[in-house]
Amino acid sequence: MPTVPVCRPHLKLLFTMSTQYSRLCRFLFLLASCTFWQGAEAQSTAPAASALEVTAAELFNVHGQLTVVTQQHGGFASPYMGSNSLRPDEGSKETVDGTLFLGLRLWRNGELYINPEFDQGYGLSGTTGVAGFTSGAAYKVGHDSAYGRLQRLFLRQTYALDDEMDRVESGPNALAGASSKQKLTLTLGKFSVVDIFDSNSYAHDPRADFLNWAVIDGAAFDYAADAWGYTYGIAAEWTQRDWTWRGGFFARSTEPNAESIDRTFNQREWVAELEHRHEWRGHPGTLRMLVFLNQARMAYYADAVALALASGQNADTSHVRHRASKTGFVLGAEQELAKDVGVFARFSRNRGDTEAYDFTDVNQSLSGGLSVQGNLWSQPAHRAGVAFAVNGLSKEARAYFAAGGAGILIGDGQLPHYATEQILELYYTIAVSKALTVTADFQHVGNPAYNLDRGPVSIAGLRLHAEF
Repeated sequence: MPTVPVCRPHLKLLFTMSTQYSRLCRFLFLLASCTFWQGAEAQSTAPAASALEVTAAELFNVHGQLTVVTQQHGGFASPYMGSNSLRPDEGSKETVDGTLFLGLRLWRNGELYINPEFDQGYGLSGTTGVAGFTSGAAYKVGHDSAYGRLQRLFLRQTYALDDEMDRVESGPNALAGASSKQKLTLTLGKFSVVDIFDSNSYAHDPRADFLNWAVIDGAAFDYAADAWGYTYGIAAEWTQRDWTWRGGFFARSTEPNAESIDRTFNQREWVAELEHRHEWRGHPGTLRMLVFLNQARMAYYADAVALALASGQNADTSHVRHRASKTGFVLGAEQELAKDVGVFARFSRNRGDTEAYDFTDVNQSLSGGLSVQGNLWSQPAHRAGVAFAVNGLSKEARAYFAAGGAGILIGDGQLPHYATEQILELYYTIAVSKALTVTADFQHVGNPAYNLDRGPVSIAGLRLHAEF
């Protein structure tokens, strides 16, 4: 069972990062320290703050959430199984997670956020068997008893680039106040890459909307993360009214699908994203384009297959890892069609000749869907959504899994008949109160783990989510 980390190693890491990448980190710390030392002077010499900023500023806040997800699947065709197969005869699986969101304003526009969390339970088949896994609330590790971790510890510094302000409401990892419409935002510490990148208003939060991994994120975006989905890094966001440019540098896990992060940054990832916000017939919409570069010790699928043929053993990437790189992209869009009706889509792809490192075994994915608020049927506290995802493997990855290889989530021991993984998800959420929602979820997965011989499988789910 993972031990409960304490704050001191995390705080120490924020400073040791600068010794590895001095220019970038020193620049960020210089900006933050200048703001700190000049804070008192700024209050006396800067123009008077707007009434909005004065009345809404929040020095600290505390929010929390508790989410319980239960899933169970029916029987399905399973003529053979491997180490990472979805098991046809298992019972229901449950995950529980609770998070505290602690926010503190350190100085003018400087904020510190800390998110301790406890987790318990398992995803279906130990979170294996489907590349587009069925629950975003399930981690790649599971435990019968609850355990604690510090999932986020980060500093956010914002620099206003004009005087026109928007109100920021108090919420998880958000202190109430005012934020410039044109600004530079720097984030440094431990958080999730998808806290900042590859966002979507309708499909991104497994505690509130869809559950399937291939729907809530670009499935071929092999983003840096430990087994719980978090890492250390730096991100910058430059917002100019309708446009935002984002860039980030992150540490990958010590080896593919590991629980620990490489704090030396020898295994690393670079991410850049361009976002454009617009209106179509008076309704808001957003377009996003993301690219990433991974640099780490990882295996080429072809090398693992060649070794398997020579040795007569199943293919295994762990025997042929060396320094390599992977590139990929995500194209995303969301659009409100009418009041309370919105659509979204993502297309993601990576190079596909190297093994999956931190996310899941997908080389190409197309997803999309529809979200509808219950006002349309006189139930404003209700919300419904429907989405699809089609995931695919590269030819190199197909050969690897056909040779008996296992990946992060999949590996049936053989793959004689490849087919794209096809996912349909529907959910219906009822807000019982302001603090409690109940969601019924249904997913149908065709060709789980890209295997035409297995499935299809139907999964029923129930989610309870409380927050304060």
